[in-house]
Amino acid sequence: MTTGIKGKVALITGGASGIGKETALAFAREGASVMVATSRSLTAAEKTVEELKALGAGAAYVQCDVTNEAQVQAMVAKTVELFGRVDFAFNNAGVGPDGVTIPFKPLTDTTEADWDCVVNTNLKGVFLCMKHELQQMRSQGGGVIVNAASTGAFRPMAGFGAYGPSKTGAIFLSKLAALENKDAGIRVNVVAPGPTKGTGMSDRLLSSAPPGGAPPLHLMGETADVARAVIWLCSDEASFVNANVISVDGGLDI
Repeated sequence: MTTGIKGKVALITGGASGIGKETALAFAREGASVMVATSRSLTAAEKTVEELKALGAGAAYVQCDVTNEAQVQAMVAKTVELFGRVDFAFNNAGVGPDGVTIPFKPLTDTTEADWDCVVNTNLKGVFLCMKHELQQMRSQGGGVIVNAASTGAFRPMAGFGAYGPSKTGAIFLSKLAALENKDAGIRVNVVAPGPTKGTGMSDRLLSSAPPGGAPPLHLMGETADVARAVIWLCSDEASFVNANVISVDGGLDI
């Protein structure tokens, strides 16, 4: 496959672990420079950057709360300062009920604070990241954005409160961004993972979900499955793919 990724620059939010880290490593193997963004996992980000550099990639990390516009703007600016441009952006940072950091609750018991935490990260965060990534990509003549949604956007799950609506909103925003920027050489697509081993949310979900709420391990994907989908969407092989959602879930609804 001719990817067209070598020598280009990828920005990945939530890039210190899980799907974000696996995707960062995949970009590095394709010859891209990678900016890893994280809100709190600075030690993990440092280790990820070391692994990326060991693959021969240009790499750095930046601390960024995706719900804070000033920090998002600074994240994009820092990427351009270090690497010259932003060719690919994978907006992967997200949160959801896992029974530990955010409890499982029906809507009637969901607190405003829990709702705001999920929606601000998963929806407002995607909006802010795309806003500033699109501005940069328009100024440089093009680019590709991939946003992380979830199969939770398509199938209601009891106790998941704001999660599904936030991911559904992220899909709509992605399609809107694709429409508004299709004549600027910019493509915007979405990956919607199902339950995936090796992510903080899924790992906590396995140990804390109510009876029947956690998927069997054999029905869970790997972080590399999602990373491959992101790489393909960013590659020249997907140059005619725009405003699409790719579910990476092993056929969850079959």
